[in-house]
Amino acid sequence: MTRQSKMYKHILLAVDFSEDTDCLVERTSGMVLLNDAKLSIIHILDNIPMPDISYGTVITLNDETDNSLLEQEKAKLNEIGKILNVPENQRWLIWGSPKEEICALAEQENVDLIIVGSHGRHGLALLLGSTANDVLHYAPCDVLAVRLSK
Repeated sequence: MTRQSKMYKHILLAVDFSEDTDCLVERTSGMVLLNDAKLSIIHILDNIPMPDISYGTVITLNDETDNSLLEQEKAKLNEIGKILNVPENQRWLIWGSPKEEICALAEQENVDLIIVGSHGRHGLALLLGSTANDVLHYAPCDVLAVRLSK
């Protein structure tokens, strides 16, 4: 693939901070280099109690807060952002539904590839669905589901 024929111009990495995040970061780094693409990262806060504000509110990474869980999530996102050289204005921490918020941001930011980790769920977990599967069927662009170790 030549530099002129790169397939993807803007890649969005969706991270959940699982123990396999390093693998996902490594794969994403390769895709960004291969395509000479812009990279953004997103983490959805779906397990942290939401303050009394509207649904899906974007949390600015520079805002002060006394919520230690939120601070931990910000720190993890910023660490990955630094590893991947993602500018702060392309690091997104959002409250809401992972499927909806990842896909909405992809559309808003003209992303042409979303990268998500897939844990290869089986049985009941497969029937209930996963974030990777939800994003795959709802996304406005291509989705790369990176198989993570079991």
